[in-house]
Amino acid sequence: MSASTEPAAAQGPRPDDAPVAVRRDRRALATAATVLLVAVCGGVAVAAALGDDGFWRQGGLPVPADGVRIAGLLARVAAVAGTALAAGSLLVAGFVAAPQPSGTVDVHGYRAVRRGALAALLGGVAAIATGWLSVAETTGTGLGDLAGAGPFGWLGAAATLEEPMGWTVAGVLLLAVSAGAAVALGWRTAAALGLVAAATAVVPAAVHPAATGMAHDWSGDGVMLRSAAGVVFLGVACALAAYRLHGGTLAGAPGRRGRALLAGSGSLYLVGEAVFQAVAFWGGPLTGSAYVRAVAGSAVLLVLLVAGTGLLARVLSAAPDGRGATRLLAALAVGCGLVAALGVAGTRLVPPRFVARSDSALETLIGWDVTRPFSALTLLTEWRWNILFGTGALLLAGLYAAGVRRLAARDVRWPTGRTWAWMLGCAALLLSTSSGLGFYSPAMFSVHMISHMTLNMLTPILLALGGPVTLALRVLRPAGRGNPPGPREWLLAAVHSPVARVLTHPACAAVLFVGSFYVLYFTPLFDVALRFHWTHQLMNVHFVLVGYLFFWPLIGVDASPHRLPHLGRLALLLATMPFHAFFGIAVMSSSAVLGRDFYGQVGLPWLDLLDDQKVGGGIAWATGEIPMLLVMVALVVQWSRDDSREAARKDRQAERDDDAELRAYNAMLDRLRRGGG
Repeated sequence: MSASTEPAAAQGPRPDDAPVAVRRDRRALATAATVLLVAVCGGVAVAAALGDDGFWRQGGLPVPADGVRIAGLLARVAAVAGTALAAGSLLVAGFVAAPQPSGTVDVHGYRAVRRGALAALLGGVAAIATGWLSVAETTGTGLGDLAGAGPFGWLGAAATLEEPMGWTVAGVLLLAVSAGAAVALGWRTAAALGLVAAATAVVPAAVHPAATGMAHDWSGDGVMLRSAAGVVFLGVACALAAYRLHGGTLAGAPGRRGRALLAGSGSLYLVGEAVFQAVAFWGGPLTGSAYVRAVAGSAVLLVLLVAGTGLLARVLSAAPDGRGATRLLAALAVGCGLVAALGVAGTRLVPPRFVARSDSALETLIGWDVTRPFSALTLLTEWRWNILFGTGALLLAGLYAAGVRRLAARDVRWPTGRTWAWMLGCAALLLSTSSGLGFYSPAMFSVHMISHMTLNMLTPILLALGGPVTLALRVLRPAGRGNPPGPREWLLAAVHSPVARVLTHPACAAVLFVGSFYVLYFTPLFDVALRFHWTHQLMNVHFVLVGYLFFWPLIGVDASPHRLPHLGRLALLLATMPFHAFFGIAVMSSSAVLGRDFYGQVGLPWLDLLDDQKVGGGIAWATGEIPMLLVMVALVVQWSRDDSREAARKDRQAERDDDAELRAYNAMLDRLRRGGG
């Protein structure tokens, strides 16, 4: 018997069974509770951070007035709350609520989208206000002076300060999400906007005040990971509670989707938090400061949240639509909100590491000291684990291997060559970011160029030859009629999205692939990008994605939105090859040092910057041809195999219809001959 035909007593009490007035009272109560939670979290943040001036004194900055500090903390809490509620509501609309057959969200998804639009609007305004207040906090300027400069007068100062600019950019992105959600009706759009809303949390996290100095590559990755995952956990818990109050069901697939979102985001948050706090406490005192007390409070709450999440999983499995599930979701939202408030307070407190030691010049610039020249030995011994890309490479390899094993369990053979290509691509990704290449890349242009060429050319080629989309579509099962979309539907939606069609168009992909070299290295953008860890990570993401977008339609096993004929692919490849050679020659022949300001500050004593740049240009020129040769070989082999398959297909067709096509062709020639005679 289906859930819809079960007796009401068997299903348990449901919100839609209550009178309309009662449901309205519940929703009004939920709204009031949300506002109260944000206010309480703001009060916790103020209480935890207000009495400690070490953040400003440690940095030699003027201590702002208490009113400015209180307003700044409250604005941060409101911005985080708005981001979380927007991300959670939109993700629930896209991934939990079952859409209509047309792809339009149902009534529960529609409510979630509208809540997400309102939350993104409020969060965007709060984030921009945080940027405005950060200028006052950082410069010691009074709010009256900032207000007297006009509505946009503070943006000049914000553009030169990392933290105010981070919050301002996040606010603009949230306003864009709000505008999109205001008109969104499809589950794909809702899901995409939810991911964008979650990603906005990374922007201010990337310039977190504590993610500086020694090991700021690890602390930076940790704080970005915990910020994005934290807003997803908090937002999804709140959105699922609201989803239940409006009568949405968490039985079956919706409940599994909700549990997966909470478990996945919660696990990522714990990993990011552990990494960040390990660096923040490195070598410092473990007691006696406001920062330590805030972290201790967060730790207690996190233990309770882990226990509560485990209990929620049991409740959702046993009685997904009971009141217990709604109450547990609300409790999780309260606990996570308090953790977020303490995290906001931590941005204005001094971590123990900064009290215990001073950073060297190289630790300030790149995060670690470089004490010996680059060589084949240091390439193998001087490893620096890249948390995002090193761990990501291992996860990609593991997921691919699991997919191949699942096919093997069904007695389906997956080509060994594709597996080798994928695993070698993951190995190239790992080595270029976490081996000696990743260790020396921020300090030496030549090593940076080796890493760049590996990420931009070799890694995408190997990954494209692995056919990950084809493997995933064979492994993943359809979600089923009446269920919310699953991983298979998400993947198909991404591959066939308008964004994918535009980016994989041969002209667009070629311009991005070739033009990014010249735009990055021959403009002031390169010198700016060298100075921050998050820009290094962004460059790595750009190199891999742009390379994959270019090589996917050329030699990729997976079907792409734009599939050129083999001759067209060969022509596109030959047309782009000279631009790489020109780039390498231009770098070698340049008399101006690229990134002179940054590399000059690094100041490796055994390195001549211009000579190192010439070596890097030679690497770009020489190594760029090898992957292109690999692509050409793969393209010729694929062309030959396609011709062989087409010939075999025609032979089978000829056997079935007694070569009707050939006889028709001969008859046509005979008619032409007779007509001509």
